[in-house]
Amino acid sequence: MKDGKIIVISAPSGSGKTTLVKYLLSKNSNLEFSVSATSRPPRKNEIDGIDYHFLNKDYFIEAIKKESFVEYEEVYSGVYYGSLKSELLKIWGNKKIAVFDIDVKGGLNIKSKYFKNTLSIFIKPPSLSKLRNRLLKRRTDSKENIEIRISMAKNELDQEDKFDNIIINDDLSVAKSELDRIVDDFILNK
Repeated sequence: MKDGKIIVISAPSGSGKTTLVKYLLSKNSNLEFSVSATSRPPRKNEIDGIDYHFLNKDYFIEAIKKESFVEYEEVYSGVYYGSLKSELLKIWGNKKIAVFDIDVKGGLNIKSKYFKNTLSIFIKPPSLSKLRNRLLKRRTDSKENIEIRISMAKNELDQEDKFDNIIINDDLSVAKSELDRIVDDFILNK
């Protein structure tokens, strides 16, 4: 099967990438979301196979050994995230463009493997203090986990120049408009 197109959207946790990905998918039938896998337990209201493929840690490690992932990372100690090859092949089999909502390392790993047919977009928070406030408002993480995420965000922000495009998500309507322009250009011209 010929490789299809890929759109990678990466950002520090809390930057709004999931909101922007859902927006993008809602308006373009040529796109299909690549559901990532994780070894973490589901959060309230998350659905297996829709938000993530929730795998127990042992199963996840077995899948790594079987080379079942396009990319994977141990993002936090003992917590793995990855993109299954089967998801990507299913999307391409449907003749759709795969959209990844993924951490920065994972996004760069996909781009390095599929360089010619990947559009990579970095969603940047307006500042670290606004990012911290967003994470606090979500109420999904402990204060300790939020500080870990902020620390990781500092490192991820150092990688932004490795992406094809950077969108600063300070005003959601402006970010959506910029995302539309970038993705439309990729779909029509690459």
